[in-house]
Amino acid sequence: MTENAKSYARRDRLLEIESKVQSWWEENDVFKSESGGQPPGPGEKFFGNFPFPYMNGFLHLGHAFSLSKVEFASAYHRLRGANVLFPFGFHCTGMPIKAAADKLAREIQQFGDPPEFPSAADEEANQPSEQEDANAGSETAPDKFKGKKSKAAAKTGTQLYQWEIMRNFDLSDADIPRFQDPYEWVKHFPQLAVDDLKRFGLGVDWRRSFVTTDINPFFDSFVRWQMRKLKAAGKIVKDLRYTIYSPLDGQPCADHDRASGEGVQPQEYTIIKMEVVAPLPAKLGALEGRKVYLAAATLRPETMYGQTNAWVLPDGKYGAFEINDTDVFILTHRAALNLAYQRYSRIPEKPTCLVELTGYDLIGLPLRSPLSFNEIIYTLPMLTILTDKGTGIVTSVPSDAPDDYMALHDLKAKKALREKFGVKDEWVLPFEIIPIIDIPEFGDKPAEKVCTDLKIKSQNEKEKLAEAKRLTYLKGFTEGTMLVGEFAGEKVQDAKPKVRKMLLEQGHAIMYSEPEKKVMSRSGDECVVALTDQWYITYGEPEWKKLAEECLASMNLYSDETRHGFEHTLSWLNQWACSRSFGLGTRIPWDEQFLVESLSDSTIYMAYYTVAHFLQNGDMYGSNVGSIKPEQMTDEVWDYLFCGGSYPQSSNVDPNLLQQMKREFEYWYPFDLRVSGKDLIQNHLTFCIYNHTAIFDRHHWPRGFRCNGHILLNSEKMSKSTGNFRTLSQAIKEFSADATRFALADAGDGVDDANFVFETANAAILRLTKEIAWMEEVLAAEAALRSGPPSTYADRVFANEINLAIKLTEQHYQNYMFREALKTGFYDLQAARDEYRFSCADGGMNRDLLWRFMDVQTRLITPICPHYGEYVWRELLKKEGFGIKAGWPTADAPDLTLKSANKYLQDSVILMRKLLQKQILGSKKGNKKGAPVTQLTEDKQLTGLIYVNERYDGWKEECLRILQSKFDSKTRTFAPDSEIMAALQQSEIGRAANFKQVQKLCMPFLRFKKDETLSLGPHALELKLPFGEIEVLSENQELIRRQLGLEHVQILSFTDPDAVAKAGPLSSVLRQNPPSPGNPTAIFSTQ
Repeated sequence: MTENAKSYARRDRLLEIESKVQSWWEENDVFKSESGGQPPGPGEKFFGNFPFPYMNGFLHLGHAFSLSKVEFASAYHRLRGANVLFPFGFHCTGMPIKAAADKLAREIQQFGDPPEFPSAADEEANQPSEQEDANAGSETAPDKFKGKKSKAAAKTGTQLYQWEIMRNFDLSDADIPRFQDPYEWVKHFPQLAVDDLKRFGLGVDWRRSFVTTDINPFFDSFVRWQMRKLKAAGKIVKDLRYTIYSPLDGQPCADHDRASGEGVQPQEYTIIKMEVVAPLPAKLGALEGRKVYLAAATLRPETMYGQTNAWVLPDGKYGAFEINDTDVFILTHRAALNLAYQRYSRIPEKPTCLVELTGYDLIGLPLRSPLSFNEIIYTLPMLTILTDKGTGIVTSVPSDAPDDYMALHDLKAKKALREKFGVKDEWVLPFEIIPIIDIPEFGDKPAEKVCTDLKIKSQNEKEKLAEAKRLTYLKGFTEGTMLVGEFAGEKVQDAKPKVRKMLLEQGHAIMYSEPEKKVMSRSGDECVVALTDQWYITYGEPEWKKLAEECLASMNLYSDETRHGFEHTLSWLNQWACSRSFGLGTRIPWDEQFLVESLSDSTIYMAYYTVAHFLQNGDMYGSNVGSIKPEQMTDEVWDYLFCGGSYPQSSNVDPNLLQQMKREFEYWYPFDLRVSGKDLIQNHLTFCIYNHTAIFDRHHWPRGFRCNGHILLNSEKMSKSTGNFRTLSQAIKEFSADATRFALADAGDGVDDANFVFETANAAILRLTKEIAWMEEVLAAEAALRSGPPSTYADRVFANEINLAIKLTEQHYQNYMFREALKTGFYDLQAARDEYRFSCADGGMNRDLLWRFMDVQTRLITPICPHYGEYVWRELLKKEGFGIKAGWPTADAPDLTLKSANKYLQDSVILMRKLLQKQILGSKKGNKKGAPVTQLTEDKQLTGLIYVNERYDGWKEECLRILQSKFDSKTRTFAPDSEIMAALQQSEIGRAANFKQVQKLCMPFLRFKKDETLSLGPHALELKLPFGEIEVLSENQELIRRQLGLEHVQILSFTDPDAVAKAGPLSSVLRQNPPSPGNPTAIFSTQ
């Protein structure tokens, strides 16, 4: 109990400090950002920002992780003296808030206020059967066959009512009904987010904050101007396009509207119309008089010349769906639903199933398929068809498709398999492979060859078949040559679009699209691909794409992986649906039945930050109108402010105010850094580039994006359902703001997923509070410390470590590598201080040096732990001004030789300690072989003789000289081993009579020095170290004595015969283990 109380006391001390520091900052407006009088020079201003979070709940550690990166960067630049702008807005556009509000309203209407929800048992009893569920949303013919009922689906138990979710937001039952109005969410959650972010210590100019949607009339005006600007430039068009669509919401489902499947695009297929040859079997009797087709979806229409049959999944569920007044397609319900939204259904958006079927019902159907050299082919069973891809009907081209080849091979070779599915011999045995494409290395029957090469025996060998497809599929498309058909002799990749166009024009095929992967909307339904007539932004248009690529090339992205992600996105990104019918937001100004969707009003709002405080008068909702009214913000005014437009003569806004706003924009823009999760590369961030190139001059294009991965909590995915989840408010309460920030910085910097570790946050509480206590002790007793400039070896080393920490930490902050900055600016500097404390011992520490350490340590950690830094700066060090603006500490160039010498000292002490323990252990066991040793025990007074050889000689010297001559410092590579060996043989060593014996010693030494050179650099090949080993050890003789627990220590030269003689009977041990540069040897004896 005492330990827990003490632990909480330390956390509470930090929370108390944070509250005090935040009040200082607020009273003095320390984060208020104003443009300077003159345009800023390089490094004089920093504008960083973060994608505004969506306000349908609390901020959590996932938000905090990404925003901490721009917070640390802003704090670093502020500390250096730059004029920093870090604004923060809140996103409310889109459907999630409206969907949640509507869900709440339905619950209140159905269950009362407060609601009385049914028990789990009641809900299960009311669940629809699978059959009823399958029919939902489908138009069923009156004579359609009805299947037998199935048992009710089990309730998962994971879906909360919206009322319960609201309770989890700490809302009372009396308050919850207000949130049936979506704008109540917009008013409630942003205010809570501001409170949390202030407690987090975020260095934001809150005057510039805003919320999106038409609730803020100024931002609404800004977005309308942006959309009109794009439309006038020809960047927004209205057209029919395939788009991911939510049937339940009745509108396109963009990335931010999805519960899963973000980034998924429509996959375009060609449906081949394989006509069922009359007479129809009894199962299809209801379709007499209609044209019935098996609808097979394919990505390779050019291979249709090689069809030998069609495939169905025997147990698969299919249906005969009415496409129009005459045509019926047989395919899965899922595919029929997609087609219905692509205008292939007699009743729009409602697939009409005339007959329910299984794959068994279709086996043996005779087909007439376009382009096939076989007049009639048959429908056969395949056991590996996936009905969640394509239409569930597959064309068979065994010449080129390994799966088709093996499935047909199985049916031909296995009579029992044919009998199992009722397959007649004449449906299979007469059909041979038809060569249609020649592929280099695989010939004109590539599927047969690759299956033979890989020794595939059955269609069930999925892994081998996947490898076979990998080997042939892409190669066939890129390098294959057509052997048959109208385009024989042409490359496959050239022939494919021509064949597709021909099939479509002849009416033998139709276009079909479906989501590449499963997409679930936030409303809970599975999305389809719909052909919609709506407004699109023409991303991907060639000339616009060139500008986007030019912008990207000029940006700092801090990671090759990030750059590759943007390049890949630019390669495929195409027209984007920018209008929605449902949700919150700004109306499309020329077509107000639609709203601007949430990824289209969030591309250039960084420019709005620069003038928001002039417009909104400190109110994020823009309702506190000041000198400018919303209706005064005309397109001409926005053009003047942001696009170099002429002065708006018709405007009645104060000219001085307009000029001030324009100067503000010109001062801050472009922004220097935008930090985001890497998942936004494929949409939001790329849209940002496109929109900036369309609207702003080149000198206002973005300068930098820094992308990060997701964050794990204690190495596990963050999840509310498992409890492995923390809101930002919870984390601050549990750990304090600075300890949370500390753990966020330590979590990781790359584009891979990072890891927030609770143990790190708890350790930070201990570290920070102990450091405060240590500083208080030092300051209370500073009169007893040594004064004056650094004079001892320990002083010089510590002073050098401080300089090194300043330089390295500066580099890491500049590169936005905050984990490394934390390591060099805090962990390593703490370790250097602790080593200094130990090294000084009775001699005492230097007061001036400790003051410098406390000053430097405080500044280096301030960007990450600003409350701690501010408190130390003002309360303990009694410095003027604010620590967050204290300036970057100055430092002399680090003495790397001294750094190496100190590492040598530390390594030598560790080595000598091991030698001492080894000799004591040998004494205890008794020495039965080898040289005599003095009996040692820990309780006797011991003397140490430390021998140093500062220069390589003999065969080692010769080896090093050879390696020096065979090393290229520019390429950091050695000559081949054969060349090094030849040089060794031609040297004096090679000519010596004992070369074979010496060679056995040379080879491992050469390997060791080569590896050391590649890691440390060419100085590893020097014949001696860059410092005097005897001098370093002698200067630290007392430290060595204390660390080894010896009575006396002597530092001796191994090349001095008189010194070696002091080893007495142990000199043989010394000769067996001689010292070398960087590796002293020690022997120990009793007094």
